[in-house]
Order: sequence, then C-alpha cells, then structure tokens
Amino acid sequence: QVQLVESGGGSVQAGGSLKLSCRASGFTFTDACIGWFRQAPGKEREGVATITPHFGTTAVKGRFAISQDKAKNTVYLELNNLKPEDAGMYYCAAALRPWCIWSTSHFGAWGQGVQVAVSA
Repeated sequence: QVQLVESGGGSVQAGGSLKLSCRASGFTFTDACIGWFRQAPGKEREGVATITPHFGTTAVKGRFAISQDKAKNTVYLELNNLKPEDAGMYYCAAALRPWCIWSTSHFGAWGQGVQVAVSA
C-alpha cells in the first residue's frame, strides 16, 4: 500500500535549519507529485513545496528548498533561517499523477507528519 514516512522534525532556535525527509513506498515514485504541507495550530494546511520526481520540477514558497533522491524514493525539505511562524506540523503527501498543484485535494496519500518548533 502507499506509505509516506516523514522524519527530521525537531525544535530549533530562530535562524536555525532543519532537513525533513519523506520516504515513499507502494507506488511508482516517478509517476507522482510529492508535496510538503504545513499546518499550524488553528490554521488550515498549506502547501510549502512540491516536486515531480520524473521531471524534477519544483515549486517552493519562502525560504525552503525541496530535493529528491530517486534511488531512495525520498524527498527532502530543507527549512532554512527558520522563524517562529514556520512552526507547525509538516506533512508529506503524494498525488499519483506527475503534475502538482497546491490544493490538498490533489493529494490522495499523506504521511503522519512531523513537528517543527521554532523558539524566538
């Protein structure tokens, strides 16, 4: 079955960095769109980065960077110069089609999420 397993969350001070990982299984990695979403307490889930593994096309909001390792079926999200407003749960998601849009409804599979906390 489709599985997405995130890792790499944690607590950092403002200005610090984290690198999140999303390991995918159960589907053809290069046939998908992989996205990272953030959800802060009391707020809606919002997209922060997407990538299409086959084409390598990326879209990123803000100070983040997304990359992939096709051999490991893994997508990474680098969070740089973190600010307190970047805190929240970060989720990896997959859409089983090789194009990306920001809408959460585009993605049919979700990971369990990892927590990112940023102290001022």
